[in-house]
Order: sequence, then C-alpha cells, then structure tokens
Amino acid sequence: MFSNKKIGSLLAAAVLMTAGQAFAADNGWVDSVTFEYGTGSNVRLGRLSLQSNWDKQWFASNGRHLGGYWDLSAAYWRGSAYRNVHGEHQNIGVIGITPVFRYQRDDKLGWYVEGGVGANLFSELYNNSDNQLSTAFQFGDHLGIGYVTHDKWDFGLKIQHYSNASIKKPNSGVNFLVAQVRYQF
Repeated sequence: MFSNKKIGSLLAAAVLMTAGQAFAADNGWVDSVTFEYGTGSNVRLGRLSLQSNWDKQWFASNGRHLGGYWDLSAAYWRGSAYRNVHGEHQNIGVIGITPVFRYQRDDKLGWYVEGGVGANLFSELYNNSDNQLSTAFQFGDHLGIGYVTHDKWDFGLKIQHYSNASIKKPNSGVNFLVAQVRYQF
C-alpha cells in the first residue's frame, strides 16, 4: 500500500500540475488534466497527465468525427511481487508522451472510443511477478471508451499495454485495466 509520504508526494504533484494547468490553459497549450488508476497482475499504477487537443476533424459524418490530442503523463507503479517474490515491492516512475486518436461527437460530448501508441521512459527496469521488461524505454498502447458530460467531466475505462516491441528480450509486457477521470477546460 502507499505510505503517507508517497500519498503526500502524489497530492503535491497533483496540486502543482493543477496550478500549472491554469497558466497553461490561458496560453492555449493545456486543454485538460487527467487522473488515472490502473491495476494489473500484482501491479498498480497512478498517473497524472495533461492533454493538448489537435483541434482537427477527420472523417466527419453524421455529427461525429475522428479527432485527437497529445497526452503528457507522469506515473507511479507499485509492483507487489518484485523478482517474483510475493510481498516484495518494486516502485517505478514512468514519464510518457502519447498521440491519441478519438472518435467522438462534433461537440465533444457524450460517448467516445479512443486509441493511442506512445513512448515511455521508466526509472528502472520492471521485474515483477514473472514479467520482465529489459529496457527503460517502452511503448505504451491503449484502447478505451468513455463519456464526456455537459459540465466537461470525462469518465473513461481503457486497456493499457506496455512493451518494448521486442527491441530486447525479455519482453513479457505488462497489461492494465485503467479507470480515468478528466476535467476539460
């Protein structure tokens, strides 16, 4: 479980990101901020991210279109079976950038589906519960579904996979089920 110090650090990071987003939103770069929580095989993640919309509409038809955004994230992973020993923990920081494509209504409200493949850098090599990633660089891909309310809250669920695309072995990959809450400015 997270210690009080780690929870405090995550909250401080959230406050700094939220304060910084107000300035960035006024200057047109940041369009939303997201908190995510995910769980996988003996591993959990918490992630904060900022998004910048592309303001493009491709394949527009019947009030829907394909759009997209950049996602810049910072995550904390906590494994509970380090080197396949249950109860031993591994803590990893991950930063990433992902271009995400989203099929949505033209007013950007209601249901959507999305997917993206991005680049991620890990603070150390992942070795947890018979899963090993042999490089600090990992691709992160996801497929998700969500709903945007009229007051700009976005609630989503996605399947997330991390892997180095067999650049180096071992490369067993790591999978998560991730829930997200996003506020759009």
